[in-house]
Amino acid sequence: MNRKLVLGLAVVLLVGSSATWAADDGAALYKTKCAGCHGAKGEGKPAIKAPAIKGTTMEVNQIVEHLTKGEAGSKAPHNKGIAGLNDSQAKAIADYVKTLN
Repeated sequence: MNRKLVLGLAVVLLVGSSATWAADDGAALYKTKCAGCHGAKGEGKPAIKAPAIKGTTMEVNQIVEHLTKGEAGSKAPHNKGIAGLNDSQAKAIADYVKTLN
């Protein structure tokens, strides 16, 4: 194999691996930060009045905003930003939530 082909394959593998890592990271963060209320697959938990988020029509940026800044009319923990969650983690969770269909 020539050097350019090997380098190109290495770049493709690295980019593909980082995309998979980001998706896994979003799933792991969702599991620890969100699944307790919204369910493992985003189905919600009616007993505690936690809504389903599977199939949400919210855009990724809206979910990130909701997670990081909260909304005054929401019940805790979404009346404020989620403690200990930075923007990139919120984005990873939002991207994961959008895969829940």
